[in-house]
Amino acid sequence: MVTLIVATTTDPASVNPANALLAMPGWDPSPSCLQDMKGFVNGGGGGVRVLLHGRGIVEEDDLDKRWEEATGERVDEVIFLSKHTAVSNRPALTVHPIGIPHLREGEAGPQGGKPGWAAPPSPRIGPWLRHLKKLAQAHNLVPEFEITLEGTHHGPVTNTSTLFLEIGSTDEYWKRQDAAQVMALLVWEGLGLGGEAAVGNWNGEKDKNKVLLGLGGGHYAPRHMDIVLKDGVWVGHLLSGYSLPMEDPNQSKAETNAKDTKDIGGTWKQSIKAAFEATQSAFPGGEVVAHLDQKSFKSWQKNAITAFLGEQNIKIGKPNDFY
Repeated sequence: MVTLIVATTTDPASVNPANALLAMPGWDPSPSCLQDMKGFVNGGGGGVRVLLHGRGIVEEDDLDKRWEEATGERVDEVIFLSKHTAVSNRPALTVHPIGIPHLREGEAGPQGGKPGWAAPPSPRIGPWLRHLKKLAQAHNLVPEFEITLEGTHHGPVTNTSTLFLEIGSTDEYWKRQDAAQVMALLVWEGLGLGGEAAVGNWNGEKDKNKVLLGLGGGHYAPRHMDIVLKDGVWVGHLLSGYSLPMEDPNQSKAETNAKDTKDIGGTWKQSIKAAFEATQSAFPGGEVVAHLDQKSFKSWQKNAITAFLGEQNIKIGKPNDFY
């Protein structure tokens, strides 16, 4: 079982955390087994590898599959280090799952990925968000940096448990060594490389097996964040409003109460199904429960989504159901 930590030398917010991690004990160069990539292995961590390449972070599809084919080692999880951009330019440290499940076949993803696809979301996303907040506070990065989730978006394609760790949101902050150090510590402590217990290993305990599937809201998922920041909460995919394209039934002359979900066009059902199935696969033995950002939907949207979730036998939870 191998964990791949992937960084690109073209991005300071990617390579600086990788270099900070590699400055910690136990790392040795190793053959990357993949063309034009540098590899490092941690003796204490056994199956933990760092891969450095010189292309865009979203451009290297199927790294998990390619590693397995080259080495015979099964990849258990993939962790990408990257920069974050935002219109606000606000400094931020972010954690998120990846995928573009709302795009139709033939549509091009603006940042990699494959239309209709969602990677299995790493079970570490929730626990690492909470641990990141503690580390950032301890290193005096808060309140300057916002610690936040992001909605599911972009590539590259993987079919293994995956998460992105990002530093944002401008060149000044991408190069911040203190932010890079905190991200490196998050990976070091999160994977238990220093000998302590790893953070966020999923074991599917029956009394704590609910997994939040976030539907609706803005890119930074504030209503879902309120829940995920509570200890013990697990989170899978987070579909912001833009990942749930729905055609207004008034324009298609359908009933506005949308009791029949086939009256509502758009790729929202495809997106929900892909995100649900990927989350299920990442949390064996877990119960994936939808959480709706109620105020972000118009009544016809909420009615249609609620009806569709019922058709798919996906439960809808309230905040208290997750902790």
